[in-house]
Amino acid sequence: MLNVEFTGAQVLGAQTLEARPLAVSEGRITETPQPASVDLRGYIIMPGIVDVHGDGFERHLAPRRGAMKTMHEGLVAAEAELAANGITTAVLAQFISWEGGLRGYEFADQVFGAIQSVSDTLVTDLRGQLRLETHLLDLFADLPERMADWGLSYIVFNDHLPHDRLAKGQVPKRMVGQALKAGRNPDDHLRMMQDLHAQSADVPGALDWLCKVLAGRGIQMGSHDDTTADGRAVWRRRGVRVAEFPETLEAAEAAAAGGDHVVLGSPNVVRGGSHNGNVSAVDLITMGVGAALASDYHYPSPRRAAFMLADSGVLSLAQAWHLVSGGPAAVLGLSDRGEIATGKRADLLVLDAQTRRVAMTMAGGRVSYMTGDIAARFVR
Repeated sequence: MLNVEFTGAQVLGAQTLEARPLAVSEGRITETPQPASVDLRGYIIMPGIVDVHGDGFERHLAPRRGAMKTMHEGLVAAEAELAANGITTAVLAQFISWEGGLRGYEFADQVFGAIQSVSDTLVTDLRGQLRLETHLLDLFADLPERMADWGLSYIVFNDHLPHDRLAKGQVPKRMVGQALKAGRNPDDHLRMMQDLHAQSADVPGALDWLCKVLAGRGIQMGSHDDTTADGRAVWRRRGVRVAEFPETLEAAEAAAAGGDHVVLGSPNVVRGGSHNGNVSAVDLITMGVGAALASDYHYPSPRRAAFMLADSGVLSLAQAWHLVSGGPAAVLGLSDRGEIATGKRADLLVLDAQTRRVAMTMAGGRVSYMTGDIAARFVR
């Protein structure tokens, strides 16, 4: 950990950027002046980004079929990308889905095991999130214990079965390619999807039971891709208080009105809309809906989205940055980070004031990423 005082930089406070020194000691922000100082004129210091949901790590763990023999190296590479984008706390969202392959149970078991074994050797705070398909009822009985084994405290439920086509007896789109990617016979894959669809009537009761058990263990729960107010109300009654990426205005407004945490996608902001034609994250934010912005599938997007919201006048810089720092920290119940304040973790992001490129990232007082110019200032 660095014990150092940064001088000359603009530091993001509660309302705006402030020209003031910032001291770090023993992994925390402190008011005590430090004997060592580094001149950061020309830079701005922001709270580190807390990414409440991201799956961009997948490309590092399995870039090609069979290419990655050890997930540990993949996680090291993923952390390098996270740090280079100013992310100091990262929730890695891993599927367990009927889709199989990289979203299968066996792969997830390896991912969560690797996170447990390698996270203590990295600087970025890596946390796992289980994304569970709701129709995998055979897994429910053992799931609470498995989550404990994996060290997980966060689960998100989603249902990606193509129910409309299955109900009509039609073959789902892209089914053959999906089956082959998972290493399954297409006929077997289709039969499995049909069987899962056929047990839809049993899913609500099974979810009621599972959510009750998980809530009793203090597990945080979320739903993914909500479309209706009624659907969100059902999840809320189960104690599922996070609404990830609601697809419609109705669902998003209902979640916010019910006091749920609404998580939106940063790529949605950067693109100017959803790539699937869902409700615009910018529109929701303008309406005051949204507790946090997540990277979703693109780690550079939280930083870019925050500045786009500030530059366009939708929010002030402090308000926009809160959506990628303090807001997601609150969603995760992490009161020790998300803002630059005395006693908080020294999770900091140093940006070039002109280009806004990441120059240094610090998590818990340790450097996870540093460019040449900043490094030169440290050794002067």
